[in-house]
Amino acid sequence: MKQLEVLRDLAALHPMDIVPTFMGAHDVPPEYRDRREEYIRLLVDTLIPEVSKRCLAEFFDIFCEPGVFSLEETRRLVQAAKAAGFRLKVHADEFAAQGGAEIAAELGAVSAEHLIAVSEQGIARLGASDTAAVLLPGVSFFLMLDKRAPARRLIDAGAVVALATDFNPGSSNLSAMPFVLQLGVFTLGMTVEEAINACTGNAAFAVGRHGTVGSLEPGKKMDLLLCDIPGYVSLAYELGRNPVRVVLKDGRVVVEDGRRVGAR
Repeated sequence: MKQLEVLRDLAALHPMDIVPTFMGAHDVPPEYRDRREEYIRLLVDTLIPEVSKRCLAEFFDIFCEPGVFSLEETRRLVQAAKAAGFRLKVHADEFAAQGGAEIAAELGAVSAEHLIAVSEQGIARLGASDTAAVLLPGVSFFLMLDKRAPARRLIDAGAVVALATDFNPGSSNLSAMPFVLQLGVFTLGMTVEEAINACTGNAAFAVGRHGTVGSLEPGKKMDLLLCDIPGYVSLAYELGRNPVRVVLKDGRVVVEDGRRVGAR
């Protein structure tokens, strides 16, 4: 609750758009490890309704993975979240194929994250759905995993593929999107154009904001990065540096040469 309150307050102070997600079902707290059913009831009966009542989050996220939440528990919690008005996200098939991608597509989740171990059926289901496949290449890099999300197969199957950092201290202590774009090219086999689209238009789609941001079109917000590079291919080709010089948000300069300009 406190984290979501902080996000709410930051949204009023920072020019960046903040789209909050309630992650109460990301894991079972240590004090409930031997009382899983009690924690699930706490989520269903108390936490999900309270977060919804206070309008603290738009999305509900669940980690569908062996040892975390089973398919049956995922279905139960997701149905409670949908009934409370949340849109859905599913952390799916990160380390083992449990059917998380399939259930995300079946239940109409806006996105399924990770997908390092997604099954062939999961790839097909995502390809035939509107559920975005959000790949987090920083996780495989940070944890030094041999396995990576099958970006090429997902794209070829018709899935909406987005890229993100998964910024967290445990498995991806990475907040630099230019590096994520480069990992998409060099470790996931995406073209430069596919990686750029995955970081912009498809990323906006993955948080339900593609109608207002994610591309430069009439009627959308003027969100723009001005980069010191000779061409867009250099976003992938020039490794290890931040080329962004100016950031415009809603048509207003908010960052220049790495420094905030003014305040909302």
